Amino acid sequence: MKIVIVDDHPLVRRGLAAVISMQPDVQFAGEATNEREALVVLETTRPDLVLLDLKLADESGLDLIVAARSRGIRSKFVLLTSSASREDFRRAEEIQVDGYVMKEALPEELLYAIHLVYKGRKYYDPGLVMSRMQDNEMSPADDLTPKEKEVLISLGQGYSNREIATRLFISEYTVKKHVSQILAKLQVADRTQAALYANSIGLCKYEATNS
Repeated sequence: MKIVIVDDHPLVRRGLAAVISMQPDVQFAGEATNEREALVVLETTRPDLVLLDLKLADESGLDLIVAARSRGIRSKFVLLTSSASREDFRRAEEIQVDGYVMKEALPEELLYAIHLVYKGRKYYDPGLVMSRMQDNEMSPADDLTPKEKEVLISLGQGYSNREIATRLFISEYTVKKHVSQILAKLQVADRTQAALYANSIGLCKYEATNS
């Protein structure tokens, strides 16, 4: 997997390069500080994935993604940010950014996101999902059926599909169907992110208190 880093802070670029270089299946293919430099590097190296700062001095990483795609660059893009406005998040979803990771994330979280995106999945930091939920004053969990909520709570408590089936008196096949619906409604990539979400909004704590 070839990765290019685009960030206007030298220390951040060095830190990211150090993290990804520890992975045997990752090749650090280049770096850039702004849109002009980035487009040259991307056209030259054609990386599989780009780690991209949302804010590049007075430029936007989102604009860079649009410009790169207009030139036929098919790299996957993971945005890095220390904060995200509602407008930034909305536009990132509109242009189908592949990943969105907070700069405060641990190295293992970033690597998890990179490998998930490389495999064709989406990754949105659980903290950002929570922030979006608060901005909208509506929880994506509100769209879940009562049974889907029960399954989500069980996911948050770390139960396997088989264990959930036993607890809820349903088949494993039905559990899998519920999990699929949950991931789609919450717009998360996998059961781990769904579990994190369940805990972040206090669903599991509520269940423990009332059980």
